[in-house]
Amino acid sequence: MTDKFLTTTAGAPIADNQNSLSAGPRGPLLMQDYQLLEKLAHQNRERVPERVVHAKGSGAYGTLTVTQDVTRWTKARFLSEVGKQTEILMRFSTVAGERGAADAERDVRGFSIKAYTEEGNWDMVGNNTPVFFVRDPMKFPDFIRTQKRHPVTNLRSPTAMWDYWSLSPESLHQVTTLFSDRGLPQGFRFMHGFGSHTYSFFNEANERVWVKFHFKSMQGIRTWTNAEGNAVIANDRESAQRDLFEAIEAGDFPRWRFCIQVMTEAQAETFRWNPFDLTKVWPHADYPLIEVGIVELNRNADNYFAEIEQSSFSPSNVVPGIGFSPDKVLQARIFAYADAHRYRIGTHYEALPVNRPRCPVNHQHADGAMRFDAPPRTNAWYEPNSFGGPVQDRRFAEPALPLSGDADRFDHRGISDDYTQPGDLFRLMNADQQGQLFDNIAAAMHGVPVEIQTRQLVHFHRADPAYAAGVAQRLGVAFDPAETAAA
Repeated sequence: MTDKFLTTTAGAPIADNQNSLSAGPRGPLLMQDYQLLEKLAHQNRERVPERVVHAKGSGAYGTLTVTQDVTRWTKARFLSEVGKQTEILMRFSTVAGERGAADAERDVRGFSIKAYTEEGNWDMVGNNTPVFFVRDPMKFPDFIRTQKRHPVTNLRSPTAMWDYWSLSPESLHQVTTLFSDRGLPQGFRFMHGFGSHTYSFFNEANERVWVKFHFKSMQGIRTWTNAEGNAVIANDRESAQRDLFEAIEAGDFPRWRFCIQVMTEAQAETFRWNPFDLTKVWPHADYPLIEVGIVELNRNADNYFAEIEQSSFSPSNVVPGIGFSPDKVLQARIFAYADAHRYRIGTHYEALPVNRPRCPVNHQHADGAMRFDAPPRTNAWYEPNSFGGPVQDRRFAEPALPLSGDADRFDHRGISDDYTQPGDLFRLMNADQQGQLFDNIAAAMHGVPVEIQTRQLVHFHRADPAYAAGVAQRLGVAFDPAETAAA
């Protein structure tokens, strides 16, 4: 017999949680049964809207431990000394699938970190790929629609996906990655993570460098073939969630080596590609990985909904010493992610325990949904003020971001090289990996109209003739390379 008794949300004890209040055994029910009404009303509201992308996810808590001195590049205090530890929350996800999607489906994986630093939360919101499908945020909503359900059939549409990709050559680098063996990891522990975008570090002297973030799995890379993935799905749709949770429970804590690439502002001026283009990587031979620290996950959440489903990450969460770049997609995500959380969770979503910073928070955002705390009594609910309230502090100003040129809607077609890097990636693959790439693409193109298949083959050919030849052979499509001249 427990000494804990059930109560309503207002704390009133409940004597009977099995039977509704009714006018006799045959009813009807009474409207005064507030306990029944509360229970039903709450159930109607137990689900928040799922994320439009990254809907299905897993997560855990851990630490980020600094292993190398990086103070020459950044004044971020949580990176200020070797051995320093910061509590983190990580969330992994599939991108296109809904909350009921299987973990072992071919898809890009989300890879996000929230570091609860003494200067506020730093959110690194990335993927398991170093590039993405688009370089301009104007294209993002349309791209995501191709990954969702057809408005007539309510089915996923390979035709829509390949039609979009074949009309968007900048997607080729990410498409090649997605359909390679790396596109279907065995679990979240067995994949790398990337910030993908270009960010900036600045030091105590406000000297800025451009950086890219890398998280290298210390468990090694493990992947499934399509056939292996389908066999896993037949028995376990939560394979990655189960693997992550059980490993942490057993004390087999997953770890990643946190590294950066560094490019000076002068180097960015002469880099052979746009260093802020999300469809491009920085070659490691030119910009080698520099270790920063070790990320370890060592504690599962106590409640999935409260701590993982309500966890909210945004690239807008930076701390002094870490900043943004002219990356167009990053610039749009700075707004879009936080706005999505305000819609999905509520206006004051960052006051929830899982999202709340571990440092003092002094803002003057008033009222609205989820204002569940009681701000201290004050005469300073605005700024500037004369009553001792929080005020701005120029010590935290970032170095100015250089801007140049005319404002316009710039069309990158014909001026951006969308083929060299995908071709280089293809040529890095061994024969078996290339064969898997051909098989995976051909399977994904099943049922797609031949004219769309051919249009995509043109892009493969421009990256490497062997790339197009291999896919065409698997598709059984007659492909004449001469068509590339007319495309």
